[in-house]
Amino acid sequence: MNDVNPIQYTIHLEPDLNTFRFKGSTSILLEAVDPIREIGLNALELAISSCEVKKNNQYVECAFSVDSDKEEVHVSLPERMIGEIELRFDYFGEINNKMVGFYRSRYVADGKEKYIAVTQFEESDARRAFPCFDHPIKKAFFDVEMVIDKDLDAISNCAIIEEKPLNSGKKLVKFQRTPKMSTYLLFFGVGEFEVREAPGGDVRLRLAAMPGMTKYGQFGLEFGKKSLEFAEAYYGITYPLSKLDLIAVPDFAFGAMENWGAITFRENLLLHYLGITSKAGEQRICEVIAHEIAHMWFGNLVSPSDWAYLWLNESFATYFGYGIVAHYHPEWDIWEQFLSGQTNSSLDRDSFRETFPIEIPGGEHVVINTSTAPIIYSKGGSVLRQVEGYMGEDDFREGVRHYLKKHEFGCASSHHLWNAFEEVSSKPVSKMMESWVEQPGFPLVEVRRKGRELSLNQKRFTYLENTSDQTWLIPLGVKVFYGNGQTKTTSILFEDKDLKIDVGEDVVAYKVNHRQTGFYRVKYSKEEDLQALGVRAANKELSSEDRWGLQNDLYALVRTGEAALDDYLGFLAYYSTEDAFLSLTSIAGHLFHAFLIMGGKWKKKIVSVGKSFLEGILSKVGYDPVPNETHTLSILRDQILWHLILYGSERATEFCSGQFALLMRGKEIHPDIIASVMKAGALQGDQGVLGWIKRRLETSESEHERMNLLAALGSFGDRGLTEKALAYTLEKVSARNKFVPITYMAANPHAIPFMWEWYVSHLEELEKLHPIHYERIIACIVPVCAIECEQEVKSFYLDYISEKKVAVDVIRLSLERLEVNCRMRKREDGQAERKKKRVKGRRARVRE
Repeated sequence: MNDVNPIQYTIHLEPDLNTFRFKGSTSILLEAVDPIREIGLNALELAISSCEVKKNNQYVECAFSVDSDKEEVHVSLPERMIGEIELRFDYFGEINNKMVGFYRSRYVADGKEKYIAVTQFEESDARRAFPCFDHPIKKAFFDVEMVIDKDLDAISNCAIIEEKPLNSGKKLVKFQRTPKMSTYLLFFGVGEFEVREAPGGDVRLRLAAMPGMTKYGQFGLEFGKKSLEFAEAYYGITYPLSKLDLIAVPDFAFGAMENWGAITFRENLLLHYLGITSKAGEQRICEVIAHEIAHMWFGNLVSPSDWAYLWLNESFATYFGYGIVAHYHPEWDIWEQFLSGQTNSSLDRDSFRETFPIEIPGGEHVVINTSTAPIIYSKGGSVLRQVEGYMGEDDFREGVRHYLKKHEFGCASSHHLWNAFEEVSSKPVSKMMESWVEQPGFPLVEVRRKGRELSLNQKRFTYLENTSDQTWLIPLGVKVFYGNGQTKTTSILFEDKDLKIDVGEDVVAYKVNHRQTGFYRVKYSKEEDLQALGVRAANKELSSEDRWGLQNDLYALVRTGEAALDDYLGFLAYYSTEDAFLSLTSIAGHLFHAFLIMGGKWKKKIVSVGKSFLEGILSKVGYDPVPNETHTLSILRDQILWHLILYGSERATEFCSGQFALLMRGKEIHPDIIASVMKAGALQGDQGVLGWIKRRLETSESEHERMNLLAALGSFGDRGLTEKALAYTLEKVSARNKFVPITYMAANPHAIPFMWEWYVSHLEELEKLHPIHYERIIACIVPVCAIECEQEVKSFYLDYISEKKVAVDVIRLSLERLEVNCRMRKREDGQAERKKKRVKGRRARVRE
């Protein structure tokens, strides 16, 4: 691309929802720093009919050529030009069905099939709707106008300034000029939108949805207003647009998109259905709304200067998404759920050799996918939690404000944030953050106590062996327990490979990574040190975060082979009276992982331990939700009910069967258990149950209910019904949701044995799905469903990558996950066999 910068776009569009075509005309005012003769822009799948440049107040034609492979259009100017230049393109395009660019979304109203047209431009799909400089650093102002049918509505980033009828029977809709912003944040939509406006406030906050759906929008609208108020107060910068729309879109590939002033959502992440939306669903709606509104500052007001810095958008939006919800709902224990949902998932993702730095190299070619998202979003957000803990809340907030104010309406890179933090803090933030953001992976801190001294060593943690000599600047927190009952917490920056800390005399226990604020794992070299902490976990002397971290790190060591599965199962004895959501959901998850990948006697043992542990929880809290129970308990019950069903719990099976029978008779059951009840019903169901699920899917107007039904579709115990469910998924389920039942089948022990074979035989159909959905299918099937045919799968993908070069990152990650699981299974089987031989040997010696 040339050294030219766009100043302003004027975009005129005429979409036709009958033919799914659109006519467009785009004028671009740009500035050339030096004399130029050619200009290169981005364009994709546009039929450009003419290109002109303004010369002496008149437009003259320019020669142009399109390079489809590079997604570029090259314009030859009539002469060398400098300074302000105005280009104009006329073109035609398709309102596609790919859920990218300018695309169509289907819905049914009054029994009739209808469509809206909306945009999804991140990362680089604005070029599908108009010729442009499609890179975040190329910010400009946008004037948008649309000619649409007189009975339709149009929405864009800013408010409508003019709407007038035309002689053709259509109408012209013009919008206010946008702030200076990147192309990927532009939005325009047309259709029969129904709008609901929040009362009061300086910003006009609206919810837009399909006809008849805004009645489900009050919950989201109210939390959107709260999120906006929090963000303005925390960031110290007023939201700069006159309106903010929250738009529910029927067909949507992602969760939501932060178009400035016109945020788009999947319907189940914005609309709330009384009696259907669970507490977990309500929380997810709040998290996503807060995440997207945080983007109005992080990503929109200040954009990344290159896609390598995308984490500046997503990590902050992730962190503040949780922070805003925690502010308004402290009773939801949001930060514990952050550790469970974000930190834990990113620790797992980053434990593979096939990983990336948070600041992903590659510039224009960086994409958000199943492989990169946990790093950019979850690890980045977790590292920000670590930074805030290191800097302190006040300095962190002032640093954020300084960064946003200094770069508002512009672009920034990582060092701009570090500089802002250091300007308000005396701590070496830049040096520390470079070690976390610019290199892949994270450390394992191994610790041993000798007398009054702790000896610590750091090395990169991976499930498979590595030869890395990396180090990190680790903000280390250590809590020490003394024989006299006193405790002491020490904070220190761990800068080198090794560190020694004097902790004094009469130490009885010590916990490294106090309250789990650091993004690293810990290994206690001495077994007695780990057991001493286990005692304190049992007595609740450790915080809920530390109790979680203790067993969570131990299970990670099981996956590396540095600890045995029996060690972990034995350690759970310290958690027999555990009542905190964080540890309980984690233990349930680890047992389920082991249940899915282990075989033979190990599987029986895990079933025995899991059933006993989880039944113990439900015997205390009850199978039925009750009024005023804690938010996290409601979420936990639904998770462990399904696990108990798979472990063969008679009581859980009887309870869920009774509830499902009520559901099939048209009765209502509690929304907080409906997901597990539907899956349990499918697991034991027959052809009639499959038919019931299909009918509900085809008649339900709630996307939240549809998601539960799709999960049930993936949960049949009978192979014949599962195969019918798979056929139905490919034939009838909407493109946006085809991946959902398949992911549940890949974690269904009754479907796992044949899912790899099914994947290979339906590859051509699966490859047609949205790329991120196809990646999710690979990521869920390969690591578990291919354990019995590891070498065959590796050979298959070796040829596949060479030939097609599709989903390469996700395939490599999935193959490494497969190897980790296979090694764990073989290793534990080997240990069990050796143990069996030792027992036989001892018995033989006794007989002698």
